[in-house]
Amino acid sequence: MSFASLGLHKTLVNTVSERGYSIPTPIQKAAIPAILKQRDVMAGAQTGTGKTAAFALPLLHRLLEQFDLDQTSEAGLTNQKYKKISVLVLTPTRELAQQVYNSFVTYSQNSSVQSVVVYGGASINTQINALDKGCDVLIATPGRLLELLMKNLIKLHDLKTLVLDESDRMLDMGFIVDIQRILTKIPSNRQTLFFSATFNNDIFALSKTLLKDPKLIEVDQRNATANKVKQLVYQVDSDKKSGLLSYLIGSKNWKQVLVFTRTKQGADELAKEMQKDGIATQAFHGDKSQGARDRVLADFKAGNVRALVATDVAARGLDIQQLQYVVNHELPYNAEDYIHRIGRTGRAGLEGLAISLVSAKESYLLADIEKLVGEHFNPQWFPGFEPDLDKQESSTKRPPSKKTLRAKALGKGPRNDKKPMKKPRQNRR
Repeated sequence: MSFASLGLHKTLVNTVSERGYSIPTPIQKAAIPAILKQRDVMAGAQTGTGKTAAFALPLLHRLLEQFDLDQTSEAGLTNQKYKKISVLVLTPTRELAQQVYNSFVTYSQNSSVQSVVVYGGASINTQINALDKGCDVLIATPGRLLELLMKNLIKLHDLKTLVLDESDRMLDMGFIVDIQRILTKIPSNRQTLFFSATFNNDIFALSKTLLKDPKLIEVDQRNATANKVKQLVYQVDSDKKSGLLSYLIGSKNWKQVLVFTRTKQGADELAKEMQKDGIATQAFHGDKSQGARDRVLADFKAGNVRALVATDVAARGLDIQQLQYVVNHELPYNAEDYIHRIGRTGRAGLEGLAISLVSAKESYLLADIEKLVGEHFNPQWFPGFEPDLDKQESSTKRPPSKKTLRAKALGKGPRNDKKPMKKPRQNRR
């Protein structure tokens, strides 16, 4: 099957052919026909399998068809293109917004379609100027989009399609209220598309309120990891993790490594430790300005930075085709994030290696991941960095939930310091 056989506009077929793409991926084969028929779609597939093109190409096709009709109509004789926002793509992070925007620009480069990207942490005036020049496709993060809507700087009355990209992450990051506010500003008779690599119960609950008779597309086992990525788990004490990481990078001569931590402070501290070990390292997280993040990412892609230590802000939206190595210095609290983390490697059919450094107190997080992906990992010991069994790091049991801790703090939880029962008072005579 070719892209032409999917019924796409000849301009798009020529563009993807020039980019070296000849055969659609499974997610593209399944999603493109459904979107062309204007069906609501809920699609899940592994990262790096062409999800963005799966919705970008059919949406661009519909725009190009509209432009063709305009040029044959009286309105088309004035050489004025339809400039109202027709497609809105919401993404949870700035990096993903940029990636989706770049894809739309690439696929529409031989057409008059105009795409604009807006997100926080960058000049709003520059983004307003871009919108004023005309916008057919708007890619946005929820916060900046709401700011533009509240200031009456854009209108979405003519919107035809809403896309929620990485929709599960939208909920994880607490965007549901923002999304609900945005929904009041767009037509109810729109097409709605959900795309993600992972689906959870919350997403299915949300889909029932936003999608109309959606076509469910799952080209792989639900929440599956990329099959081109080899996964290894090393059991190691927390205080030995940074040493093992630097040793792996140095001894194996890895040139480009993406390392994940759970916190921004942890990313900064680990980056400093690795720099002391002689490894060119930079931290990447949400506290850095957009300009700083762009510069760090550019240096990493160019090979000027050997290791990039990031929080989960980089788990979605970073598309580095040749990236071979991902290391989980700390496992994520959210098991779904593991899939997205290791999905930064093994992209576009290439092979990758994902290594997780797991301490004893993280065993419950590993168990959560195993349950989600349906795999069992056998932790290994790396020679010279074996865990110290004589001083096991705390308990491997799951820590108490926030609800339990709060109840205990308020004195409502179970108590072990019960006072002895009073002796029954003897009857007075």
